[in-house]
Amino acid sequence: MAVSSPDLKAFLLATPFFGGLSDASLDLLIPMLVERRFDGGATVVAEGEPGRSMFIVHSGKLVVSKLAGSRRTIRMAGLEPGDFFGEMTLLEMQNRSATVVAESPTVLYELTARTLYMYYKADIYAYVLVMQNINRELCRRLRRADNRITEMQMLQAKQ
Repeated sequence: MAVSSPDLKAFLLATPFFGGLSDASLDLLIPMLVERRFDGGATVVAEGEPGRSMFIVHSGKLVVSKLAGSRRTIRMAGLEPGDFFGEMTLLEMQNRSATVVAESPTVLYELTARTLYMYYKADIYAYVLVMQNINRELCRRLRRADNRITEMQMLQAKQ
């Protein structure tokens, strides 16, 4: 279901994903988003499956996990309102890198690769801002991963 509301616009403006967009650019993008609802326990995306969309969390809590050897699942992150996920499939056109499960009833807004391309054609300046915002978040995540790896290496060195 496509969406449009002043409350949604205010919410999106407060998220890092849409930082710096003008009202007109956001007004162009909002009708392109599709609302998706999930019950607690529902799998939103599964590791390894094809993906051609990303999601912005409007409400609810989600868990990101990866499979480790022998079918062990490792929790990678938690997601809350304002967070986004799935952007990697839009950038690298690879299968989903992780599984995302709703911990509680969840409302997401989906942005597909096709829609993002339409946005690029309609407002290249806004498209560049969105891509910069995605890249900033990816850099933040990479820094957190670097810190975790360093901490793990330090713990192993002490043992």
